[in-house]
Amino acid sequence: MKTLNTIKAIRKELHPLRMEKKRIALVPTMGNLHAGHISLVKEALNYADVVVSTIFVNPMQFGPNEDLDSYPRTLEADKQKLLDAGNHFLLTPSVEEIYPSGMDQTTVHVPGCTEYLCGEKRPGHFDGVTTVVTKLFNMIQPDVAVFGQKDYQQLTTIRKMVRDLCFPIEIIGLETCREADKLAMSSRNGYLDKEERNKAPALYQALEQIKLALLSGEKSHTTIIKNAQQSLESAGFSTDYLEIRDADTLECASTDSARLVVLGAAFLGKTRLIDNLALELNQK
Repeated sequence: MKTLNTIKAIRKELHPLRMEKKRIALVPTMGNLHAGHISLVKEALNYADVVVSTIFVNPMQFGPNEDLDSYPRTLEADKQKLLDAGNHFLLTPSVEEIYPSGMDQTTVHVPGCTEYLCGEKRPGHFDGVTTVVTKLFNMIQPDVAVFGQKDYQQLTTIRKMVRDLCFPIEIIGLETCREADKLAMSSRNGYLDKEERNKAPALYQALEQIKLALLSGEKSHTTIIKNAQQSLESAGFSTDYLEIRDADTLECASTDSARLVVLGAAFLGKTRLIDNLALELNQK
């Protein structure tokens, strides 16, 4: 595996491979890698001859009171995990390499699906995500890019951006990797103390409670959400949102919607966790 830190260097490495008609996959990350990230690399190997992973803690997607400075950075351990997984190239650019003119620059805004949920709770977050992903797409020019479904809204947003801007890139979404107790794997789980970690699976359990109620035929979304929120907050969480949405558009789901996704964000102490569960209803 080659580790590079400039756009010029990665383009130089990829050009001859592209001329040889090699398929190139991109796996963008912010580092502090866990088994979920590594599963993305392994999935990418199924779609491409060459896998490029990136590690970049993107300041543009962090709000003023969020954890940019304290976000865990574990580059040497990350390199070993990527090497063991069969990754070919790792790009680790500096902030100056990605944003040579600073933060006052052209941004990419995806309307609609970024207006609510995390988009409402974290203003500017998705513009930061779509801007840096667009930059990475232009730097690497991959044939395929692989993202996890844990951040379902992010995945939906990137898919819409790719369609809207005519990127010739196949977007693969990979199912959320979970710990044995069903907690979604996340770099931010490392912020939890032992007591909080024991409580953390309650977010998944609240989403599962909503999912089972929907599958059982309960029609009142308001009632379903209220009951799940009570369960979540009884477990020690502070709810940011619990929502039932259309799985394709993320618009508010109606009682006639068949493909749904249940999404949740909640604070456990100072740590904000997110998760989601998709489901399909049998409409008669």
